[in-house]
Amino acid sequence: MKGLVKRAGILGMGTSIPQRVLTNHDLEKMVDTSDEWIRKRTGIVERRLLDKGAPAFGMGVEAAREAIADAGLKPSDIDAIITATISPDYLSPSMSCIIQSHIGASEAAAFDINAACSGFVYALGIANQYVLSGCYRYILVVSCEAISRLVDWQDRNTCVLFGDGAGAAVVGPVDEDHGILALELGADGTLGHNLTIPCCYFTPDDLAKRAHENKQVIWMDGSEVFKFATRALVYAAERVMEKAGITLDSVRLVVPHQANIRILENAMKRLGVEMERVYVNLDKYGNMSAVSIPVALYEAFREGRLQKGDYVLLVGFGGGLTWASCLLKWNR
Repeated sequence: MKGLVKRAGILGMGTSIPQRVLTNHDLEKMVDTSDEWIRKRTGIVERRLLDKGAPAFGMGVEAAREAIADAGLKPSDIDAIITATISPDYLSPSMSCIIQSHIGASEAAAFDINAACSGFVYALGIANQYVLSGCYRYILVVSCEAISRLVDWQDRNTCVLFGDGAGAAVVGPVDEDHGILALELGADGTLGHNLTIPCCYFTPDDLAKRAHENKQVIWMDGSEVFKFATRALVYAAERVMEKAGITLDSVRLVVPHQANIRILENAMKRLGVEMERVYVNLDKYGNMSAVSIPVALYEAFREGRLQKGDYVLLVGFGGGLTWASCLLKWNR
């Protein structure tokens, strides 16, 4: 035990985005769709894809190294690594163990979690408890996804949505009046059948929903997920603000999961939050699952959208179906 602390926060961040760009016009040549339809329905213009044959963990390693350096730490300072992913290179070893071996964090515990697009905030919640309890001092949280490997490129309903990338954050002790103020984590497993990626087991329904030879691909009931997402974003945002005892009017910036511009606009309208206070980069990257929120937070900070003392709300939803929110008082 390293001694109790009163508050944990983000000390450093890093990202890794593949160079390969897939535009809507590229997709027009691959599947029956159009740039106009994709923009109107999703807000996405392009997305980044990992090169074929390249491991996803390479992106995680790059993001992790940047986050550790940004925090002013060395890999040997990291006590634990938590990776949020639904697209690991291996079921075993975990993505976290692979990242640990490559960055030289030889003393760090390492494990993965799967909360889909909510994964980064779930991992922040775990890291927060480790730091507050005194069990560990510095936790490396990594979100790393190669969703392109799980996409049926002949399914126009899903192939237009997803992109690859990695984002990382170092969580550790901060000043008492800054950092993570409140968290809301939740799930409704009864709705899980609306977004599935089979791995080692397939029901007849799983097989019927996947028309092509590769069955280990994403299938989604877009209408049901859309309805859930709007409800979940509103609920998670309201719950975390209630826990913190702070109103949404006080929040400088909302950093949501980047899934669909219509979902974001619908949810923010219900919350009474102007879109000018919402950070959006899904036009460039599409839906990067667990990576969307950390990359958006990283870019918002680098662009000067956040200053020390600002309240920032992270909120997302994902497969499972899950939801998660975190209210931070920015400490950097």
